[in-house]
Amino acid sequence: MTREERPYCYGKLECVFPMGENGLRETPESCMVCYCKTECLRTAMRGEAGDQVREEKVDRAYAAGVMGFFERWSRKKALQRPRRAKAPTIKKS
Repeated sequence: MTREERPYCYGKLECVFPMGENGLRETPESCMVCYCKTECLRTAMRGEAGDQVREEKVDRAYAAGVMGFFERWSRKKALQRPRRAKAPTIKKS
């Protein structure tokens, strides 16, 4: 495989950063030896799946008592704002 070719799993979050048995996301051993692992994970985290991972992180911090309700609400709202801006608006006639 040349540097221009990418593996089938490139940028697919559930392949390169799946949820582990302990409820945390882990990089599989097979990805550790891949030449494009960093670029691949960055690509996967850019999409909507990356937003989901960031929301999971906020929820874990809240559950652990690291952040309060209002901080959690504020961060989740900030994460959802770009998605809402992209969503098509419905015009009322």
